[in-house]
Amino acid sequence: MSATAAPVANSSGSVTNQAIQVLQGPYITNTYGGGIQCQGPTLNVTPYITGAASAQKPYEPYYNDPVYDVTDNFGAFDENGNPVGDGILDNPGDVIFYKRTRTGQKDNYNLSVGVSATWSRPLDSKLQEQCKEAAAANIALMQQQAANKRLDFEIARLKNCGELKKQGITFHPKSPYYSICADVVVRNVDTIPPHRHTIPAPVSRKAEDLGPVLTTGKE
Repeated sequence: MSATAAPVANSSGSVTNQAIQVLQGPYITNTYGGGIQCQGPTLNVTPYITGAASAQKPYEPYYNDPVYDVTDNFGAFDENGNPVGDGILDNPGDVIFYKRTRTGQKDNYNLSVGVSATWSRPLDSKLQEQCKEAAAANIALMQQQAANKRLDFEIARLKNCGELKKQGITFHPKSPYYSICADVVVRNVDTIPPHRHTIPAPVSRKAEDLGPVLTTGKE
């Protein structure tokens, strides 16, 4: 006869709490100058990857469960004088063999992938529209001011280049600055710049070579 010792069951567990926190930032603010700032809707997208692993070391998938000797064949006699058991094990503590038993030990792994998103939008749409109108007006004003500055620059360039060309002052065609006044045209100029002419001396020294005698029309 053989018997297996009563198994002892041990249970253990663990709980892992994982949370995804979405931090909602302030509204996106656009600045247009002149103290104009407009806030628009904001979309926050947060991808996340979480994982967990639990394992027991050393890993033992099986263990040897001892099977004890529980024979009781001696210690008393029946009415015929034959030996019988007396309720006391004949070989207490002796192990007959070991039985291979699964431990049920497992390694646990967990992987979570996801995306969390929040959408934020101001409630007062009228103020948003007014802010957009103010921003558009301020942008138009800045564009007009830039156009005025450009016009002033072109007029000044035209005037200075024209005055210099009238005086005969220009950049050399190979100069990198020649293109500054290349498109300026000076027209209807009635002034003659100061200049000199040379009269060649006569070659002959004779009076008749100079031509006839000049008369004044009076005798």
